[in-house]
Amino acid sequence: MVKKLKLLAAADIHGDSRLTKRLAELAEKEAVDLVVLCGDLTGIRETSGIIKPFKDKKQRVIILPGNHDSFATADFMASLYNVKNIHGYSAVYEDIALFGAGGADVGPGFISERELWATLKKAHTPIKDAKAKIMLTHMHPFKSKSEWSGFEGSKAIRRAIKEFKPDFLLHGHIHEASGVEEKIYGTKVINVSQTGTIIELESD
Repeated sequence: MVKKLKLLAAADIHGDSRLTKRLAELAEKEAVDLVVLCGDLTGIRETSGIIKPFKDKKQRVIILPGNHDSFATADFMASLYNVKNIHGYSAVYEDIALFGAGGADVGPGFISERELWATLKKAHTPIKDAKAKIMLTHMHPFKSKSEWSGFEGSKAIRRAIKEFKPDFLLHGHIHEASGVEEKIYGTKVINVSQTGTIIELESD
């Protein structure tokens, strides 16, 4: 029996509660199974009301810290709104496994390449045999299209793509490359946009 997962992925909200209200409305309209927020939830504007619009509509939410979010802040938001912070962890929905690691190489959410690799490896281990996998990060991979911005991507993330072979990698961080898609080692890599990217995945 084929199982399907429809999700709405976004990143780089930066405290804009008006944006999250629009995203929550889009998630409701598209009848998604899961909302994924790939980091930089806070940092520029207000921080209240970032997760609440989704919870008000009873939507399931997964978050990751970005470089503007401290790891403690992400944990606090996950606890406050009863959502899953997937940094270093995994989750399975409809037999489709998600795993991830947030942070980047600058800011309150700084993470070294060594730590990023170790965190992705830890997150992937429990779901390594899953037939369908989605990897979530905030930062972009090394030698990806998002590097046209002038910011080098993560070698740890590129290594994880090669070794773990996820069906998708969803990330943010480079605003100028929002919506850019490419294939790296057979994995579909998407720099998800602030306005939301709808993704559908099937698993036998």
